[in-house]
Amino acid sequence: MILVSSCLLGLNTKYNGENNAVELLIEYSRYGKFIPICPEQLGGLSTPRAPSEIIGGSGEDVLKGLCRILSDTGVDETQQYIKGAQEVIKLVNIFPVNAAILKQRSPSCGSTQIYDGTFLGKVKDGSGVTAVLLKEYGIPVYSEEEINRGILEKLILE
Repeated sequence: MILVSSCLLGLNTKYNGENNAVELLIEYSRYGKFIPICPEQLGGLSTPRAPSEIIGGSGEDVLKGLCRILSDTGVDETQQYIKGAQEVIKLVNIFPVNAAILKQRSPSCGSTQIYDGTFLGKVKDGSGVTAVLLKEYGIPVYSEEEINRGILEKLILE
């Protein structure tokens, strides 16, 4: 099974109530190997919701208690992001998950890049909270930007 950010499958779970549909992922969803996830919703946040960014660190730093996740209005949403990541790990413990395909730059799902905390659209190297936990559990994490037919076919056949 493959965890996939639900916004990438066309579900309107993005912070602004829209989606980030990737046609290739929607096409491959017919194999029945995808589990759609939205860590923000699993953590108790609504959709739509204010955009949020990790302030002063990365997902790893959030999990260590070294920095916070704030909305653009200054609301601390750190605990919801941590809870969402923990809920995703429950899925890993229930289903035979062999990979995750997550939305790049998200404070939850960013696999190698996240927004820099300024709310100016700037990115920096780092992973989101859910991506960090998945990697700690040995689950390979891909972004939608690195997925292609070859990778999908390999993951689906595993």
